[in-house]
Amino acid sequence: MKNRKLALAGLLGAGLLVAACGTSGSDSTAAAPGGQGFTPPKLDALAQLGQPEGQVNVLAWPGYAENGSNDPAVDWVTGFEKETGCKVNVKAFGTSDEAVSLMKTGQYDVISASGDASLRLIASGDVEPVNTALVPNYADVFDFLKNRPWNSVNNVAYGVPHGWGANLLTWRTDKVTPAPTSWSVMFDANSPYKGKISAYDSPIYIADAALYLQTHKPELGIKNPYALDDKQFQAAVELLKQQRPMVGEYWSDYLKESQALKSGDAVVGTAWQVTVNLTKSEGAPVESVLPSEGATGWSDTWMVSAKSPHKTCSYKWLNHIVSPKANAQVAEYFGESPSNPKACAETKEKAHCDTYHAGDAAYAAKIQYWTTPIAQCLDGRTDVKCKDYGEWTRAWTEIKG
Repeated sequence: MKNRKLALAGLLGAGLLVAACGTSGSDSTAAAPGGQGFTPPKLDALAQLGQPEGQVNVLAWPGYAENGSNDPAVDWVTGFEKETGCKVNVKAFGTSDEAVSLMKTGQYDVISASGDASLRLIASGDVEPVNTALVPNYADVFDFLKNRPWNSVNNVAYGVPHGWGANLLTWRTDKVTPAPTSWSVMFDANSPYKGKISAYDSPIYIADAALYLQTHKPELGIKNPYALDDKQFQAAVELLKQQRPMVGEYWSDYLKESQALKSGDAVVGTAWQVTVNLTKSEGAPVESVLPSEGATGWSDTWMVSAKSPHKTCSYKWLNHIVSPKANAQVAEYFGESPSNPKACAETKEKAHCDTYHAGDAAYAAKIQYWTTPIAQCLDGRTDVKCKDYGEWTRAWTEIKG
């Protein structure tokens, strides 16, 4: 209990009482890989596998654990159940906040956590370190996804990388000319696309503004968009307040953004690659780019509950979900880059890994992955305090009015 309180003092005591996290994933950040400046509870990883317990309760983003019930052709669960004897019970969640709350009930064995949830789960002791030696397919995972600030602490792995992607700039090619290469079309006060801009609806979007300012106002000294002192934070908030009347729609459901792009209600916005692909496949003339300033993004991790009574089945699920075939199925269905390079030979669409830049470490390094902002600056500064996620959440409410 003492260790748990110490860990919570590092994150929750810093104001991380609410939503999500983010990450500073590129190698250009000052934050050391696998170290977030807090001490997690003392928990041991599983030493060895036992007999499968007969079931595993999975908490996952929609589309991450499909058993054919939504589409008979989309199923990487049934084969796993037959092979291992572990029945998979899936609960889907819609936001990282919901996922963290559900995980605290102790009813779930494994979770697919984004960077805006993983550190909170580690700090609260809801998940434990993972013995990667018991996950044979982990050896094949891209090295640049391992031991990162959103899945490891002090060089100890707390999960298995699953998939990743960027928050891209997308636009209607028949409405936006010339083709944009900068986020300026969304943030410049004189953007000709006022009222037709689509922006992501989450406090973590403050990092997008900070990333833009990192290039366009270098005098602010922003090194990591998730490590903002008071001056830097206020600048990002003011930029988003300036942007607010230009935004036609904030989105959290990519299908709604796709519809807005198709109807013309939005002509430019921040989007996922899957949104672009879907919108284009349904006839709308859209393209996307990773802008010159870089982009924010996500890298998801499968983690094991510290309270799980089904540890062997949990580890078997972790190994299965990053196996070449299953990892390919998930990545292709959800619309992201797989974490296992061998998955690229298993995708139905042979260009999938090229489209999603799988294995492209240089491309991945341009992405600032979602990470939980905490008071102890993630960029290594010790002479100032940074704004924690609680303050980000309050500011986001103010920004949206």
